[in-house]
Amino acid sequence: MSAGEGRLAGQQSLRLDLALIHYPVCDRRREVIGSAVTNLDLHDLARAGKTYGVRNFFVVTPFAEQRRLVEELVAHWRLGHGARYNQDRGQALALITVCPALTDVFGHLAGQGEGRPLTVATSARPREHSLPYAVLRRRLWDGEPCLLLLGTGWGLAPEVLSQVDEILPPVGGGGDYNHLSVRSAGAIILDRLLGDRV
Repeated sequence: MSAGEGRLAGQQSLRLDLALIHYPVCDRRREVIGSAVTNLDLHDLARAGKTYGVRNFFVVTPFAEQRRLVEELVAHWRLGHGARYNQDRGQALALITVCPALTDVFGHLAGQGEGRPLTVATSARPREHSLPYAVLRRRLWDGEPCLLLLGTGWGLAPEVLSQVDEILPPVGGGGDYNHLSVRSAGAIILDRLLGDRV
C-alpha cells in the first residue's frame, strides 16, 4: 500500500464532525449574543473540512432567516448555477447541515446511529486542564468519534462550554495579538489534528 493509499484509508476511518456556533456566543463585553452567519466562514470552513475528511459541518443558529440564507447558499452551489460553475465548491458545501441549536446537532448524530461523541470546544483564551492537540489527534486516528465546536463572535458562551468534555488550547503565534478569524483558526486546528506530518 502506498503512503497516499494508507493516508486515504486512515482518513476514511476518521469520525470528526465540526459545528460552527452562532448562538450562544459572547461579545467583547462577555455578554451572550447571537452572531450573524458569514459567507466566507461557510465557504472556507467547508472547504477545509472537505480537505481534511470532516464528516459533517453543522452551522448552528436559532435565527430562521439566517438558516434560510445558509440553505439558499448551499443550494446555489450544489444545485444551481454554482454547481455548473464550480463542482468542487458544491462538494465542500454538501458537508453543511443547518441546525437551530447544539441539541439538534447531537440529535442529528444520534440519528446516524451513534451515541454522543467526545465534544471538544475551541477557545482563544487559555484555560486550565486543556486537552493537548497531540492527545486528541491520537484519539481521532484511533477512531474515536469527536464533535469539534468553533465559536463565532468573541467565543463560545459559558452554557456551551458547560456541555463539552474537553477544551483545546488557543491557536496563536506566541505574541500578544490573538484575533484570528474563526475560519483561519479552524483550518489551523484541522491541520494540527488531521494533517500529514512530515
